[in-house]
Amino acid sequence: MRYEHITLECIEGVATITINRPEVLNALSMQTLDEMMDALDSVAAMGARTLLLRGAGRAFCSGADLSGGVQEDPERIDRGRALETGFNPLLESMVRLPIPIVSAVSGAAAGGGCGIALAADIVIASRSAYFLLPFAAIGLVPDLGVTWLLPRLAGRARASAMMLLGERITADVAADWGLIYKVVDDDDLTTAATAMAARLAAGPTIALGLTRQALSAALNQSLPEALAMERANQRVAGRTVDHAEGIAAFLEKRQPLFRGR
Repeated sequence: MRYEHITLECIEGVATITINRPEVLNALSMQTLDEMMDALDSVAAMGARTLLLRGAGRAFCSGADLSGGVQEDPERIDRGRALETGFNPLLESMVRLPIPIVSAVSGAAAGGGCGIALAADIVIASRSAYFLLPFAAIGLVPDLGVTWLLPRLAGRARASAMMLLGERITADVAADWGLIYKVVDDDDLTTAATAMAARLAAGPTIALGLTRQALSAALNQSLPEALAMERANQRVAGRTVDHAEGIAAFLEKRQPLFRGR
């Protein structure tokens, strides 16, 4: 697929998807979603061991592209269709991805853009970044999984306030609430996010992928179910080349050289 709304590159094991519509603060059209889905499907074939998500210009992503307005009978509009065919499959693809995801958030992460940012495993935000769920202001309900994720991350009270009031949450507050990993100065965001992605790309890829899957599953598991998944994943990880290298490096008192196998 030829990309018009995003860019995709892979350098030294780090795949980078950049939402590239800065003139509309990287708003998500159906074409944007289709391109992101295609890029996610291509990442593994490119040999990527980590995915970095970011936005071009002064925003991460401002959410759904509403520039078309309402052009039909309001009673016949099916906003759920866009979720079914675009937004939800994108989120599900992110969850299934077998490599860690880092999001680098600058400016606005609003609406669906907030959902995409927070769906990453590690979220690094610039100090001027903010997170916003403005759905109530346009008579809609939050989507892209935030009604499921935010109460689990920040608690029901904070999640309710964020969604019902539609107030901006600064990067520092988001870090205090446990929504994101780290806040850095604006000028340091690219360096910090790139370094984090490179660090993960140099890690034991299979083990890291299994870990992210276990963390996602554990949000809905009982302790016995989580223990069973850990046992199954440990069997897989224990047979990898990277596990053998990790043990050898430990015994030889050196840094391991993981190869993602």
